[in-house]
Amino acid sequence: MSPILVRPVREQLEHDRIIRLLQAKCRRKHEVGINPGSQQNVPVGTGPTATYPDLVLLSQERGRRLQGVVEVETGESVNHLEALAQWAHFARLRAPFYLYVPAGMVDVARRLAEENQIHVNEIWSYHAIGDEIRFTLVHRSRETPAAAARARAAAARPAAGRPAAAGPRRKPAPRAAKRPARSRKPAKPARKPARSSKRK
Repeated sequence: MSPILVRPVREQLEHDRIIRLLQAKCRRKHEVGINPGSQQNVPVGTGPTATYPDLVLLSQERGRRLQGVVEVETGESVNHLEALAQWAHFARLRAPFYLYVPAGMVDVARRLAEENQIHVNEIWSYHAIGDEIRFTLVHRSRETPAAAARARAAAARPAAGRPAAAGPRRKPAPRAAKRPARSRKPAKPARKPARSSKRK
């Protein structure tokens, strides 16, 4: 649960129920750790920088590498503070970030992610039909987390030593090819007038 949010009891129970449903769904491909409510069972990272997403997806191999993190939000928690405090941090991890929000809050979640440049791999909506919860994929990013991190870093700092481009560079107009100079033939010497053979 977010340290900046205290949910109503009924909403918190619904939130934790969805976490357990997703845990059962993701167990086919991952080893899944959950942090429902205020529990801190499975951290991501160590020390003071450790975080506790709602679900932590690990590989089923011996190394148990991080495969993704899942955050489940309720109507109260889809807001600017939550996005900056949690989503932004999860988006910087070298693993996919999956966000689940109520069906009526999809547009708000998208806008918050775009305005704060938060890379979310997938956004899912959920809604209840009787006692059943239905999940729907509403957004999928084609960009990998590493590529998104590089793009954010490149946008944050301009390349050192390179002036900002004012606009597209124009190619210089092609110069007319110089014609080779014609070689001039030496002028023929003037002929001397013929001497007259007649004597006066």
